[in-house]
Amino acid sequence: MHTHHHGHHHGPDGADVSERRLLLSVLLNLVITVAEVIGGLVSGSLALLSDAVHNFGDTASLGISLAARRIGRRAPTPAKTFGYRRAEVIGAFINLVALVFIGLFLVKEAVERLLDPQPVDGPVMLIVATIGLLANLVTALLLFRHREGSLNIRSAFLHIVTDAVSSVGVVAGGVLILLYDIRWIDPALTLVMALYILYHGIVMLRQTIDILMEGTPAEIDLDAIVEAVQALPGVRDLHHLHVWHLDETHYALEAHVVIDRADLAEMEGIKRCIKQTLHDSFHIAHVTLEFEFDPCRRAGSVGCGPDRHADHRGVLGPGVKASEAP
Repeated sequence: MHTHHHGHHHGPDGADVSERRLLLSVLLNLVITVAEVIGGLVSGSLALLSDAVHNFGDTASLGISLAARRIGRRAPTPAKTFGYRRAEVIGAFINLVALVFIGLFLVKEAVERLLDPQPVDGPVMLIVATIGLLANLVTALLLFRHREGSLNIRSAFLHIVTDAVSSVGVVAGGVLILLYDIRWIDPALTLVMALYILYHGIVMLRQTIDILMEGTPAEIDLDAIVEAVQALPGVRDLHHLHVWHLDETHYALEAHVVIDRADLAEMEGIKRCIKQTLHDSFHIAHVTLEFEFDPCRRAGSVGCGPDRHADHRGVLGPGVKASEAP
């Protein structure tokens, strides 16, 4: 017997005001990205171009966040029964792959410039970097009030703060080049920012791939789920357990639950209790359960042999802990 529960929430996430601020942030970051690219090419500053790449990554993240908030409100369809929750994950994957390749290119360019430093137009670099810093501060202020209401906006806010810090570094580099003509400062700043982009890009790319591969969320303890459910009245065993991401913040679970033979009313009570426990203790809102009767499993009755419909995704067999699974 299968039971399904959909606990998705589609309410607005701070809604119109925060979305307008998010849109303004996207436009502002896009303008400053273009300005830094032009400034970097005119001044010959690789650090400005690196900061532009960093800004572009954050602009893409902000745009993805905005699109995800809107697309995520679409109701599920027969073709998309889980809705459009992974639109943000797919967009993030494309964005991160691009950033990793750009980061590698910047590392190569920075090393070449360190070996053969090139002249940089300090005044242009300083002016453009200062404008970029001010734009990042304005963007941070736009998002500050709404950062607690949404994971997307909180993430975007942290990205912008990081951008502001890197802009401070570029401004400082511009001052040193202007005053002392220290040419190696520019490629050195570029190398630091490129390595930062690569590190965070690779870490986030691994997380994104894990979601797309339906891996078990890192914060979910399968053994703890088994223990919590088996401790409930009427539950003998829990096996064939799977937990995966629907998107970054929503989880789904399916499992086989072994109970003593019970009437329908008792089974419904056990089901409600399990779902409440999963929701309250593990924040899992989408739950699919298949019930099995213990006497049937022990007796090996006709029709109660090995499960011919075992899920291909993995699995914890009867009485097997997550840590003991092969």
